[in-house]
Amino acid sequence: MNNQDIASIRGIIRSNRRWDLIFAVAGFMALMVGVLAFVTLFGQMVMNGWERLNPDFFTSFPSRRAANAGILSAWVGSLLVMLVTALSAVPLGVAAGVYLEEYAPKNLVTDIIEINVTNLAGVPSIVYGLLALGVFVYMFGFGQSVLTAGLTLGLLILPVIIVATREALRAIPVHVREGAYGCGATQWQVVSDHLVPYATPGIMTGVIIGLSRAIGETAPIITIGALTFIAFLPASPISSTAPFINFDWLWSGFTVMPIQMFNWTSRPEEAFQQNAAAAGLILVLMTLLMNALAIWLRYRLRKSIAW
Repeated sequence: MNNQDIASIRGIIRSNRRWDLIFAVAGFMALMVGVLAFVTLFGQMVMNGWERLNPDFFTSFPSRRAANAGILSAWVGSLLVMLVTALSAVPLGVAAGVYLEEYAPKNLVTDIIEINVTNLAGVPSIVYGLLALGVFVYMFGFGQSVLTAGLTLGLLILPVIIVATREALRAIPVHVREGAYGCGATQWQVVSDHLVPYATPGIMTGVIIGLSRAIGETAPIITIGALTFIAFLPASPISSTAPFINFDWLWSGFTVMPIQMFNWTSRPEEAFQQNAAAAGLILVLMTLLMNALAIWLRYRLRKSIAW
């Protein structure tokens, strides 16, 4: 190799390093756009709504007077709706993902189902609201209740959980399956004792993304008839008499944080805008706490995995 060839190779290396630097800077700038936008919006909510963050704001019902208005019914409704959403979507989504990835035969019908599941993840949320209005409200007679809202948001995040479950199962090294089958394990034993436990951290990622999307949704909740002004709480899920579980709250009217914010932002008074900013701050913190809990669980599960 002569000096000319060496110089040419060095020139190619320098050019590639320049392109690497350019790409790194461009990626960093793109990241900063999203981060700065979030920080700016979050900071604006803190400045506008900080004065309203007091115990009365959390323990008071909405009011026509901004100074007396609170988010008690909204944050309780959000928690109950998210409880129904998680209980309905997570087991069903994980089971569907496991079946499609490990049990379903590879044929035309399965291919059509997989394509539809992937496409459903990008369907606008208002479509799910219209579906729930026709099916849950009118056909099944669930009414405009917490149960209807939870099932609606469960349908919304179901494709996300299914896709995340399948991707998590695909990421498991093939020697785990081969080793388990080589030791005489059945398909169910391989799935239940090896694949699902090893895929749980990845599945949790899909659950985090889905629940984070669901807690801030407004369009489907408005479509099924969520109340914009509510001065009562649903019945408690815990009863003082046996069997100590009460299901009356599932049929109760409700409101959620995004609906309460929408109600306040539609009013011209500046005080209601401050209430909306404070409610938005609480909603962001609820989402972050939910994500933090799920990330902590995922971290603990990953530490317990021994390949």
